[in-house]
Amino acid sequence: MDSNAPDIRTIAEDEYPGWVRALRAGFLNSSELTAEELAARRGGIELDRTQGAFEDGRCVATFRTLPQRLTVPGGAAVDSLAVTNVSALPTHRRRGLLTRMMRNALADGRERGDVCSTLDSAEYPIYGRYGYGPATWSTDWTVDAARAGLDPRWSRPEEEGARIDLVEPAQARVLGAELHERVRALPDRQGMTDRTERWWKLSTGAIDWPGSGFPPSFTAVYRDAAGRVQGLLTYTADDNWENEAPRLNARVRDLIAADAAAERALWHFLLSMDWVATVHCRRRAPDSLLPRLLPNPRAARITSHADFLWLRPLDVPALLRTRTYPVSGTLVLELEDPMGIAGGRFLLDASPEGATCAPTTRSADLSMGVGALSSMYLGDESASRLRELGQLTEERPGAAALADALLRTGRRPWSPDVF
Repeated sequence: MDSNAPDIRTIAEDEYPGWVRALRAGFLNSSELTAEELAARRGGIELDRTQGAFEDGRCVATFRTLPQRLTVPGGAAVDSLAVTNVSALPTHRRRGLLTRMMRNALADGRERGDVCSTLDSAEYPIYGRYGYGPATWSTDWTVDAARAGLDPRWSRPEEEGARIDLVEPAQARVLGAELHERVRALPDRQGMTDRTERWWKLSTGAIDWPGSGFPPSFTAVYRDAAGRVQGLLTYTADDNWENEAPRLNARVRDLIAADAAAERALWHFLLSMDWVATVHCRRRAPDSLLPRLLPNPRAARITSHADFLWLRPLDVPALLRTRTYPVSGTLVLELEDPMGIAGGRFLLDASPEGATCAPTTRSADLSMGVGALSSMYLGDESASRLRELGQLTEERPGAAALADALLRTGRRPWSPDVF
């Protein structure tokens, strides 16, 4: 390593303000850094999981991890090393700083017992070289309320006795946290991650600073006939008038639903609202019930569709043992890991009753990089398609089809949260 290369280490308390300044500069945020922002950010940062690259006493690159629970197919959750706040000053890019910090973090995560690592990738080409692969995709929608075909006189959910209530932020923190944990444990919500108490305080304004990303909003909850909260909708609205008529843009910030009835009711509630002309919604599941839940699905159009949550294994046997499988089958996977952490040959013996996975010397059925396994693990990507793309080699005829039968899920994985 170049003796003049920046020193990479976990940061000390007195280095924290300089670290935040470097983070903001790396993301081209030139607004004033206030004491309020420094104090608010500090509560969510563990210094022993926060790396900085230092040159002449100045922080020039940043990297941080946090503990996370990731839901996998079947509803179980695994410990994940979540990577965030990765930046470098424009003067210090492409010097190998990310590689050095990533290597440190992945080694620490493996030693800590994390089963995988996750991140939200801002730029597609970067993270494949570290063994990550896109594991979930996300869709943004814009809906023309007038064309949706909903009765503007709509006032109540379809289920008799169910209702929708607006709640205050303090209520939203409690009701939302309970609902989210319940929904996240459902067997078909793979890709969802836990939300901490701090997340809920940020989202409801109990912790705030200019530019925090959580503007003041409305929260509505859907209660079923038994009074149990089964859905939550958080939204804002722009004050937009045309020709002296209100044509407001409503923006969905969060929509959690435990079942289809709750999801339909919350969408109908928002799209039937007086003054709302257009609804914008970001980061929905790629197979969301929208737009088919509308009388006129053509009122909704996709404005963005892209990869979102990226994943890489740290402990392959533990990762493959934890999820469920719809059919029985045995596969030997040969995995190559560019970081030298999770590579090897593994025997997966799976059935609807459970699975075992361990290193093996048997001949491989499929060969691939760990990033390809990452893309298949939550149930979204097809081994057959990866074979056609040249990202997977079928060593035994029929092995790709068996992998599809074992790994793919009825609903596509979804991860709504930036971390």
